[in-house]
Amino acid sequence: MSSAIAVAPVESHVETPALAPTAPEPERRGRRLQTLAWRLLRPTVVVAAFLVLWEVAPRIGLVDKVFLPPFSEVVSAWFTLLGNGQLAEHVSASLSRALVGLAIAIVVSIPLGVAIAWYRPVAEFLNPILELFRNTAALALLPVFILILGIGETSKVALVIYAASFPILLNTISGVRTVDPLLIKSARSLGLSPVRLFQKVILPAAVPTIFTGLRMAAASSILVLIAAEMVGAKAGLGYLITASQLNFQIPNMYAGIVTIALVGVIFNGIVVAIEGRLSGWRATN
Repeated sequence: MSSAIAVAPVESHVETPALAPTAPEPERRGRRLQTLAWRLLRPTVVVAAFLVLWEVAPRIGLVDKVFLPPFSEVVSAWFTLLGNGQLAEHVSASLSRALVGLAIAIVVSIPLGVAIAWYRPVAEFLNPILELFRNTAALALLPVFILILGIGETSKVALVIYAASFPILLNTISGVRTVDPLLIKSARSLGLSPVRLFQKVILPAAVPTIFTGLRMAAASSILVLIAAEMVGAKAGLGYLITASQLNFQIPNMYAGIVTIALVGVIFNGIVVAIEGRLSGWRATN
């Protein structure tokens, strides 16, 4: 007789790792909104604290109200200048000079930077003269520009071109030279022509570095232009600041300074937005 042996089933004691619970979509969206709100709120708090200090310090006697009026008086002067049209006149004069000079600097400096970075004979030929002028401050040449080009618009635009060209030029050279060689080799192996290589590989990879130069150039163009307008001009933010100081209209002077800061912030925001559109292919964290 054969006896059947019953085999009891063996229970497995191996525990499967529990998966981490995934937050629902509304919760993740709420966290992203909180993070974005904090990123926007943090600089706002710092600026607000600075403005409160500016308002309070003259009123409690930490500084002389004559030389540093409260921020509310500066805001009142700013709106007065805006209402009577003086602010628009001075801003348009400065912006026209800065934009013309910056546009010419971009048109000249980016192709020249690409040529210097890509073709060694061009670099060897131009590097000595570039090194000479690169280390010469733009404001140091202001008297030279005035003597040669006169005290009118041409000298101011030329000074902006000079000040804005070198940041764009040097960053374009750096951006082109630091493109990943593997990308270039891969593109060449696919049979891309030199023109398509620049269009599809070199320039897109160099965009972030070039735009860093554009942001520096935008700031430099405003700064040197304001200094030039303080020397010889009949309109512009630099002229507004100097004329207000000489006439002891101190709130108007600070209104002009605040306007320069606002123009610089707007310039930077526009350049950053354009950079984001042109470099949208980059992976974002």
